[in-house]
Amino acid sequence: MRIVIAIQARMTSSRLPGKVLLPSCGKPLLAHMIERVQLAKEADDLVIATTTEREDDIIVDLCRSLQVPWVRGHPEDCLARHVDAAKHMDADAIVKIPSDCPMIDPEVIDTVLGAYRRMAGQVDYVGNLHPGSWPDGNDVEVMSRDALLRATTEATAPFDREHTTPYLWSNPERFKLYNVRWHTGQDLSRSHRWVLDWAEDYQLLDTCFSELYPRFGPRFHVRDVLALYDARPDLAQLNAQHLHYDYRLTRSTCGSFRAG
Repeated sequence: MRIVIAIQARMTSSRLPGKVLLPSCGKPLLAHMIERVQLAKEADDLVIATTTEREDDIIVDLCRSLQVPWVRGHPEDCLARHVDAAKHMDADAIVKIPSDCPMIDPEVIDTVLGAYRRMAGQVDYVGNLHPGSWPDGNDVEVMSRDALLRATTEATAPFDREHTTPYLWSNPERFKLYNVRWHTGQDLSRSHRWVLDWAEDYQLLDTCFSELYPRFGPRFHVRDVLALYDARPDLAQLNAQHLHYDYRLTRSTCGSFRAG
């Protein structure tokens, strides 16, 4: 089974334009993210899924410099972009990780992909978001190529096209779904926001990278960030006003996941 991670990235974010290339510790956040994602052992390859917009030429330039493959597609149809990524990379399964998760933990990626590999043939989709329990910003969703192709054929709503996976996780009668929960049973998704959407989020992420990257390089993990939070209680206040923002709340889920 060939599993390929697709990082969807573009420059024209409505809330914080150009956010994926904002600098931290001397390199763009997207470069940090690529470096971290490449540490995941359960993935076979990585591709950047960007758009055909001229503004995103700079993302392609970064891919060239880092020798990372890329695909380009419609700015608002991320579902089709992931199909293109799967075809381009000859993937049996494709992993969606948005570029607003630069602190994604490779161990979290391996946990979710490991569950998918163990249940090969029994599930169409495995994620860690429904319900959420991991610190926000560790979003991992993996789906079979067949399920992805079915979704792109059947999904017509703009929301489903733009966000790639809603058609799968909101149709449990059509797809076999599995959710991987935070190992302690706690829900940290509402108390720890490590996502890049607003300027305050960037301030938090840049602070975390500045503290952890010099000590660990790209290999710091969720536990290291949590330890930093314990040592720096002020961190949680940097983006507290955005703590409960979640695009998934704009569409109800069916709650028919097998949980693990």
